Amino acid sequence: MINRLLVAPGIVAEVMRMPGVNPVWSRLVPAIDSAGEPRTWHVLDNGVAPDVGTLLCVHGNPTWSYLWRRFLSGADPGWRVVAVDQLGMGYSERPNLPRTLASRIDDLDAITSELGIAGPVVLAAHDWGGPISLGWAERHLDQMAGLILTNTGVAVPLDADPPILIRLARSRVLRELVCARTKTFIRAAAALSWPQIPGEVRRALRAPYSSSQRRRAVAEFVADIPLEAGHPSRVVLDDIASRLGELGGVPTLLLWGPRDPVFTQRYLRDLQRRLPHADVHRYARASHLVMEDAPHAAEDAWMWMRSNLTTPARGPGSERPAPERALDRQPAPGPTLLRSVGVAAGSDDCPAIAELGRGETQVISFAGLRDRVGALADGLRRVGVRPGHRIALLVPPGLDLTTTVYACWQSGAVIVVADAGLGWRRMADSLRSADPDYLIGIPAAVAAAAAFQLPGVRVVAGEVPRHLRQRLGIQHSMEELVTAGNGSAFLDASRGNLDPGSAQSSEAAVLFTSGATGPPKGVVYRHQQLLAQLEQVRALCDVNPDDRLVAAFAPFALYGPALGIGAVVPRMDVTKPGTLTAARLADAAAAINATLVFASPAALRNVVATSAELTAEQLSALARIRLVLSAGAPVSVTLLRSLREILPRAELHTPYGMTEALPLTDISLSELEEAGSGNGVCVGRPLPGVQIQISPLDPLGVAAGPPDPSLEVSGEICVSAAHVKDRYDRLWATEKASSRDPGWHRSGDVGHLDRAGRLWVEGRLMHVITTADGPLTPVGVEQRIEAKSPVTGAAVVGVGPRGTQQVVAIVVPQTRAAVGLASHQLASAVRAAAEVRVAAVLVVGALPVDIRHAAKIDRQRLARWAERVLAGARAGRP
Repeated sequence: MINRLLVAPGIVAEVMRMPGVNPVWSRLVPAIDSAGEPRTWHVLDNGVAPDVGTLLCVHGNPTWSYLWRRFLSGADPGWRVVAVDQLGMGYSERPNLPRTLASRIDDLDAITSELGIAGPVVLAAHDWGGPISLGWAERHLDQMAGLILTNTGVAVPLDADPPILIRLARSRVLRELVCARTKTFIRAAAALSWPQIPGEVRRALRAPYSSSQRRRAVAEFVADIPLEAGHPSRVVLDDIASRLGELGGVPTLLLWGPRDPVFTQRYLRDLQRRLPHADVHRYARASHLVMEDAPHAAEDAWMWMRSNLTTPARGPGSERPAPERALDRQPAPGPTLLRSVGVAAGSDDCPAIAELGRGETQVISFAGLRDRVGALADGLRRVGVRPGHRIALLVPPGLDLTTTVYACWQSGAVIVVADAGLGWRRMADSLRSADPDYLIGIPAAVAAAAAFQLPGVRVVAGEVPRHLRQRLGIQHSMEELVTAGNGSAFLDASRGNLDPGSAQSSEAAVLFTSGATGPPKGVVYRHQQLLAQLEQVRALCDVNPDDRLVAAFAPFALYGPALGIGAVVPRMDVTKPGTLTAARLADAAAAINATLVFASPAALRNVVATSAELTAEQLSALARIRLVLSAGAPVSVTLLRSLREILPRAELHTPYGMTEALPLTDISLSELEEAGSGNGVCVGRPLPGVQIQISPLDPLGVAAGPPDPSLEVSGEICVSAAHVKDRYDRLWATEKASSRDPGWHRSGDVGHLDRAGRLWVEGRLMHVITTADGPLTPVGVEQRIEAKSPVTGAAVVGVGPRGTQQVVAIVVPQTRAAVGLASHQLASAVRAAAEVRVAAVLVVGALPVDIRHAAKIDRQRLARWAERVLAGARAGRP
């Protein structure tokens, strides 16, 4: 019982030196093990009366209860938290005989009984603590209130390819050397993390394993991994795995480090299949020790528990609904996106897509597009695509991408799109997180997919020699599927997989953000949300049948056919907006007699810069443009005025939005001129059906309050509309934070509404500077510096402790200057223009910006650089 817990003075003295641990948590507990032998366990126990419940934490190999310290320090009131050191591990007793999976489950039974743990219990487990905990949970279903699993697994396939260290350790001699006689295995666990875990934490993780005798159980744990069919623990593990369905009524959270070479994506996929009700959060930069690589994981776990465990635990017979990802979903009646868009309704002989090559322009009509979409959809069905399957698309904008997107939707599949501008490594990380079932890409993309070992059946859009196809794992080509398919199958449910009444609520897409402010996030849209978005675009552009669209921003290339009008992508590198020239824009417009243009601000800046090269014929093509939309980053009045000179008939608009919701507001050049200057960038009034409110900032720059309709108050911009995303994909904590106010999405942008109801964007929430005088948003200050001092670009960042940060201005001078501290003259001009107290002015050659828009400043990177420079480090490049 709890009163039998014994303080261990020697252990307490050692634990006291470890960061993050309260020494009063450390206890030794005598109990009888499964063989009837008296044993002594070490536990970390906060000793709180379990008025709400008990969180029971079980480590794996080669860690100990220290791994769970943040779960103890961050515990909610009424929660007892107990982290157990398994026998032979941590500071628990070292038995003479090895422990097996079965005996470790019995051991957990013994120690929890001795500790008086009787439920409700939430189990948290890591690594091989997972199967042990799940074995315990299946014995105590009546006590189970929740389950938190981190980088673990229950299915060890016989063809599993374990990491080299574990493969080596299967040899008895090498296992003894690697795991017991040396600290190789112990050190390797922490070495999987990058950036490296702090040295004091690594030392704490190793502390209980100071001698070969104390490391013996580490080797025994490795020996107990049932990689072989006849392994003694194989039957026990298989039984645990087969019974996981009994936990279908237990709320479950999977916290995952995707960089883990031990428990890889296949283990997460398997757990999601066995526990389809589970919430998932992947920490993009985390590896095996996810609680160390993502220190806020404990905070996220407690937030999840508050959200999911406020009512008594469900019994094992009641199940939470599975997500739409489940392939056996039966859709409810309702039109799909495909049935409701222009692809289905566009006039047969009207151009749908024009593709500009280096030679002849290729144009396909709506009739031809429908045939091609129907044939590819039928071909996809023939090779196994089913409703709910995810298909990653690595195809540049044009005919093939348009065909593939609509064929996927006809098949009931979900498209997964990550911007090529992310670079291959970040794009690969993004696609792994979405876990596609199929992957369709151009040859270079499929080769990269093979190199990065991306999941999914590979389909190539293009020609690849047969000898290379096998090497790259290519199973089909797009043209083979089109040829094998039936073109008349367009929207014919008898030939496709999609029920004619397939629901608007079905998932349609996972679209990744630009990654300008952190790891790219997968944004899930359902058909109903994309339909609502399409109608917003239709209304904003006042589309008529005679319109044609030049899409110089890749995502918008699909809008033309969806709106029932032709579209073309200019000849440019879509990952580099600055490669769009005025001549290329004009040639694209001429190819389809375009009337509409969508382009990023960076692309339009280069159009203006190269406009002197335009011929009379090209100027004539641009003169037919009636509307230009530019979004994704602030657009200056100066740029729009310059555009008016080469697009004389065009209305110039800059809608505001994001991957999670676009468009939300709109403003024209004339309205911008009317608004004048202010604190931030004016992006106009909310569109019909869109609500925008502000969550005010507190003195530390936190937007803690609910959305508020008050005017002239700076805070986080909150939006509500029918076309806001459904959720973030496998990012439970991120989604919970962004949608914590029911019906609202927190954008992460900061701004205010003026007295005319216009929205002004003042920057990103993460870039707010928290000075002693209160929070300061960056954009307004940057605008004043750029307007009133001799610079071509400016960024302001905060340096120092939160709440007392100093403002540092980082500028690009009009005349070349050395990187580092600005001259006295330049610094004085910047300080005078800023109209706030500026502690330092630094000079750079260029501001770091995102790839997709080439405009979003990476202020966090600049802040880190400024801190180093002001601390005396060599300036270098940010």
